[in-house]
Amino acid sequence: MIEERDNNLIRQCIEWDRKAQNALYKKYCSKMFTVCFQYSKNREEAEDTFHEGFMKVFENLKHFANLGSLEGWIRRIMVNTAIEKYRKNARMFVVVNIDNNEDFSSHYYSDDILNQIGTKELMRLIQNLPPAYKMVFNLYVFEGLKHKKIAEQLGLSEGTSKSNLYEAKAILQKQINQSNGVLELTGRQHER
Repeated sequence: MIEERDNNLIRQCIEWDRKAQNALYKKYCSKMFTVCFQYSKNREEAEDTFHEGFMKVFENLKHFANLGSLEGWIRRIMVNTAIEKYRKNARMFVVVNIDNNEDFSSHYYSDDILNQIGTKELMRLIQNLPPAYKMVFNLYVFEGLKHKKIAEQLGLSEGTSKSNLYEAKAILQKQINQSNGVLELTGRQHER
């Protein structure tokens, strides 16, 4: 349940009150730009996604059901906007497609990875992943989606989603190893 102050802000935004819209924008712009940047190849693309996402927020605020947090609802719009942009451009990206022959579920992150390389460095490395790998990685790690849902949202097979996550982790592992010596990102070595 959101606070009465936020309810008033939402009501005013629905009525297209520019001051209220500006207040809502300022309240969430920093966090939501970070979300958009996480799913974009560069700052310009992130800005496009961010602005398009906020337009959708204002257009659809009347549908906010007040069942969860407003921030979570806005974040979902931003992520969905990024997914839509990705899907429009997906034919330009290389996607590895494999069968479910390998068990990717046994790979996990070391608990102390952030202590060893830091959040900003990890985000920089993620930002440099190929678009298909980055999208799957972000949806799996940051949004907590399962491969079935990722596959549905991106128009992939579950095997491709698993493969892209595995490859993203392998690339990150290699980059971390190069910059920090030996650090286990996947928890154990995996021969392919």
